[in-house]
Amino acid sequence: MKVTAEKNEQIAKLNFGSIYPHYLKRIEKHGRTKEELDTVILWITGYDQNKLEYFIAGNGTYADFFEGAKIHPNAQMIKGVVCGYRIEEIPEEFPLYRDCRRMEKLIDELARGRKMEKILREEKK
Repeated sequence: MKVTAEKNEQIAKLNFGSIYPHYLKRIEKHGRTKEELDTVILWITGYDQNKLEYFIAGNGTYADFFEGAKIHPNAQMIKGVVCGYRIEEIPEEFPLYRDCRRMEKLIDELARGRKMEKILREEKK
């Protein structure tokens, strides 16, 4: 699938706090915890727990959420397909969309039972 400016804008306007419960429900259904979900989100965004809780409370859109984030340097290691989009093929002109899909890929891996050490990508030594 191809990312469009309209699709990017649609994601940008979504309230993060309205989507977070869906992420939580998905991972809990597979035996994972809120703490694990938060760990994944904190890893990719560089936020602390207080800032994440601020957004979970409904104080901001995805645009706000990712605008203030310090995306982890290893985020480029997140590859694959999520929601029909191949992450590594999302154009540079849509960083919000790419970051959102990267985060969702991590959440998907968490729900599928992947080990946390594998989800939180580290450079191979």
